[in-house]
Amino acid sequence: MTPKQQELELDSSTDSPASPPAGKNTGDAEDSLDLGNGPFKTLVDKNFMQYASYVICDRAIPHLNDGLKPVQRRILHSLWERDDGRFIKVASVVGHAMQYHPHGDAAIANALVNLTNKRYLIEGQGNFGNIYTGDSAAASRYIECRLTELARNELFNEKLTSFVASYDGRNKEPVALPCKLPLLLMLGAEGIAVGLATRILPHNFIELLEAQIAIIKKKPFRLFPDFVQGGLMDTAEYDDGRGKVRVRAVLTKKDETTLVVTELPAGTTSESLLASIEEAVRKKKVPVSSITDYTAESVAIELNLPADTNINKAIDSLYAFTLCETSAASRIVTIHNGRPQEMTVSSILEHNTQRLLKLLKQQLSLRKRELTEELHAKTLVQLFIENRIYKKIESCKSAEAVRDAIVTGLAPFREKLQRDIGKTDIEMLLNIRIRRISQFDIDKNRRDMEAIVENLAAVQKDLKELAPYATRYLRRLIKKYADTYTRRTKIQRFDEIEVTALTAEELEICYDKKSGYIGHAVKGESVLHCSSQDKLIVVWKDARYKMVQPPDKMFIGTDFVYLARFDRDRVMTIVSTQDGFTHVKRFAFGGTILNREYQCAPKGSKVLLFSDEDVEEFYIGYAPRKGQRVHQQLCRPTTVPVKGVRAVGNQVTSKKIAKTATRKPRWWKDKPDDDG
Repeated sequence: MTPKQQELELDSSTDSPASPPAGKNTGDAEDSLDLGNGPFKTLVDKNFMQYASYVICDRAIPHLNDGLKPVQRRILHSLWERDDGRFIKVASVVGHAMQYHPHGDAAIANALVNLTNKRYLIEGQGNFGNIYTGDSAAASRYIECRLTELARNELFNEKLTSFVASYDGRNKEPVALPCKLPLLLMLGAEGIAVGLATRILPHNFIELLEAQIAIIKKKPFRLFPDFVQGGLMDTAEYDDGRGKVRVRAVLTKKDETTLVVTELPAGTTSESLLASIEEAVRKKKVPVSSITDYTAESVAIELNLPADTNINKAIDSLYAFTLCETSAASRIVTIHNGRPQEMTVSSILEHNTQRLLKLLKQQLSLRKRELTEELHAKTLVQLFIENRIYKKIESCKSAEAVRDAIVTGLAPFREKLQRDIGKTDIEMLLNIRIRRISQFDIDKNRRDMEAIVENLAAVQKDLKELAPYATRYLRRLIKKYADTYTRRTKIQRFDEIEVTALTAEELEICYDKKSGYIGHAVKGESVLHCSSQDKLIVVWKDARYKMVQPPDKMFIGTDFVYLARFDRDRVMTIVSTQDGFTHVKRFAFGGTILNREYQCAPKGSKVLLFSDEDVEEFYIGYAPRKGQRVHQQLCRPTTVPVKGVRAVGNQVTSKKIAKTATRKPRWWKDKPDDDG
C-alpha cells in the first residue's frame, strides 16, 4: 500500500473520530494524545506486530530444523551455489548472498566470519580475526573461504530442499537446508529480538552424534557445552540447557612466583581478561606485580607475583575477583512451526534425531527411485537393441507411427520393465546414436543391471531397517571426524572459594575524630580491617543504626557508639534512657536493608551502653536527690532474654542516672542492697 493509499484509507474510515470545532477546548494535553481505537492506532499496532514477528522469525532467532538464522542459511546457500572446491573471496560471497539477504554487506560479512571461526562449516584463508585476543578480521576483499567437506556432504541436497522467493522476488532461496547434523547445538547461538532473547551454548560435535545414537537405541544420555576457547567448566547448574555453567581460565604454575594463563574461559578475550586483572590489582584484590601477554595463535599470559605470595591463594583470588572465572547462562529459544518456543538440549536433539531419520528415509527413497529409473532405462535400451526394434521404425512416415512401432515392439517384454513406457522413454530411445547401437556391449549392460539390482536391494533393506542404517551413518561420521573435533573444554567440579576469607584484611577502616569521617581512604585512627565483601554496622548515641558497605569516605560525626562488621545473628546488649526511664535489652539486628536508618531503641533515647559482648555487670550511679535513700544499682544484662530489635526491653530504673561503668568503679560502695 502506498502512502497516498494509506492516507485515503484513513480519511475515509468510518471509525475516525470527528475533528473538534476550531477554537474549542479539547481537554488536557494527556487526553489530546490518546489515540483511542482509531485507524492510526490500528496501523501502528499492525506495523509493530509485523516488525516484531520479522525480527523474531527472520532475523534474530535460529530455526529448529536446520539450526540456522536466515543470514547464515543464505551465506551457506551462496557458498554451495558457487562451490567448486577452491577458495572464494569473501567479498564475492557477500555480494552473492546480498541477492537473498535484505540487509547490508557488513552484516553478512560479520556473520560469515563468525561461522568460519566456529570451524565446522566454513574454512577460511587469511586473517579471520583472533578468538583469543578479540582482534577483528581483515576486510572481506582480502580474505577467502570455502565450504568444509563436512558442510558440503551433509548440509545440501537440492532434490530435498523447499524453496521460496527471495525478498525481491528475483531468486529462490531455501526455506531450510536438508541438514542431517544437529547444527543448533553444534554452533550455539545468541540473539535479541522484540520481547525475547536466546542464548544456546555450543556443544561437542562427536558427543552430539553419540547422543543421537543413544536416542535411536532408546538409551539415556547427557550433554554439556564445549567452547572453542577451551578452559574449565563446572556443569552443576546446567540443567539440560535451562541454567548456567561456570567457566574458568586454565592457570598453570611456571615457578613459585609465576602463573601462566594457557586457556581462556568462554565469553572472554585476552584483552578483557587483562583489563579485569589490572582493575583487581588497582583495588589490591589480587597479588600480581606485573603482566606479560604473549597471546597469538594460542593463549599465553604470564602473571608475576611478589616473592612472598602464597601462589594457591593468588589463584583463588584470580578466580574470585577477575574474569578468570565467569558464568555462561543458557536460555534456549528457537523457531519451531513458525513461532518461538523455549526448549531443552535433550528435546532439541530428539527433534534433530527424528529429522535425521526422516531425511535419511527421503534420501533412500530418492535413491531407490533413481536406481529404479536407471534399471528401467538400461532394460529398455537392451530390449530396444537386442530385439532390433529400431529396425521397425525405418518405414514409419510420421512421429506417431514411430511411437506406435516402439510401443508395439516392446509390448511383449512388459514384465521385464519396472513400469509402463512413457513419452520420455520413447524420446530417450529415439536419441540413441547409431554408433552406440553398433558398439552396444550386451555383457557389460547385463553386469551394470546386476549391480543396480544389488544396490536397489541394499537400499530397500536400509529402508526397512532405518534405525540401524542411521546408526551406521552416525558411526561413520564419528570415525571420520573424532580426531578433528575433540573436546576442548574440560569438565570438573569447582571448589567454592571463600571470597570473604581471601579479603578479610583487604581494607583498613580509619576514623578522623576532627572531621567525623570514616573509610579506607581516610587518614586517622585505625578502627578495623575488613573485606570489600563485608557490610558494616554503625550505631549512634540516639539509638539510630545503619548498615553500609565499606566506604571510601563517609561522614558519621562524633556521636557514634559502635562500628563493626555486620552480623545479623550476633547478640547485642544496649542500655538506653528515654524520658527518665532506663531499659536494658539484648537483641540481634536480623534482616537489614543497606543504607536505611533504623532505631534499636525508641526515638528520643540516649544510649548509655552498647556492646556486642556479654556484659556480666553494669554499675549505675544515680544523680543526687533530696530524700533519696538508694544511690546506686547493679544490673546484670546477661540474665535478660534476647528479644527483637524493635522491643523496648526490660526497665532498669526510673531514677536519673549520673554515671555508669561495666567494671566496679571507685565510687561504688559495697553493701547488702547493692542489687536494684
